[in-house]
Amino acid sequence: MSSGNFYDALSEQLSGLLSGERDWLANTANAGALLFMELADINWAGFYFLHGEELRLGPFQGKPACTRIPVGQGVCGTAVATAESQLVEDVHAFPGHIACDAVSASEVVIPLYNGDHCLGVLDIDSPTVGRFTGDDLAGLQQFARVLLEHSDLPG
Repeated sequence: MSSGNFYDALSEQLSGLLSGERDWLANTANAGALLFMELADINWAGFYFLHGEELRLGPFQGKPACTRIPVGQGVCGTAVATAESQLVEDVHAFPGHIACDAVSASEVVIPLYNGDHCLGVLDIDSPTVGRFTGDDLAGLQQFARVLLEHSDLPG
């Protein structure tokens, strides 16, 4: 299956999973679990929610994680500060990377918005350098859009 078809199917699976449920917290919990179950070669999938000038840990699958990340720091904080998704082939080469899990080697982060208001980020880590591609980024952005469309959003 091509990566485009994989992510189309994954987004469709998420849509079905969230059908009839609008709760933001429940939906992010199930979305993180679905990603952790379906994506190969990852060691963490979850969410951080924006509170003032910091991101706070939300639902996730994987090892315990950093609880708070200042906006502008690390890959997640950079995604919020720049309002742009981050695709990092080697997190150890990323200036200011925050090592919540020393095993993580690559990362993709997608900021989540309700209109102009940033809600937080979707964060996925892999123990393999170069694990994520542009196709993964596009597919995960599509996945995030489905999550947002099926949820009653805060803010």
